[in-house]
Amino acid sequence: MDDLLMRRATIDDIPAIVAMLSDDPLGAAREAEAGHPSYTLAFKEIDADPHQTLAVGERGGEVVACLQLTVIPGLSRQGAKRALIEAVRVRSDQRGSGLGKRLIEWAIEEARARGCVMVQLTTDKSRLDAHRFYLSLGFTDSHIGMKLAL
Repeated sequence: MDDLLMRRATIDDIPAIVAMLSDDPLGAAREAEAGHPSYTLAFKEIDADPHQTLAVGERGGEVVACLQLTVIPGLSRQGAKRALIEAVRVRSDQRGSGLGKRLIEWAIEEARARGCVMVQLTTDKSRLDAHRFYLSLGFTDSHIGMKLAL
């Protein structure tokens, strides 16, 4: 996996990221065309926030994976920081190659380097393969995630 380059996403990566976000039944129902102005606005807001990293994995000059890492300062655990991993995607033709594991390992190391004491994530109940994947990496399903659509 030495050919994987992890880097901060640029605005030019939006089409590749949106394509990966859209490439499953859940994403297909909620994403718009990559040129939709909401993506540019969101990218600029994420990029300006020092607690956010929108990262892409690149192979051979092509974006093949992405994730968003958010560092959350808190008072609990004696003022500990935690990291939230979101929007993890691997391009469909790259799945099964170990790329997802490498992506999550990168996020964990990045969180550790930023002083976080834990990483957390949520995954949709319907994504059974994702659940097995995260459990295999040492994550535990110790909490119940709740959401309220606004």
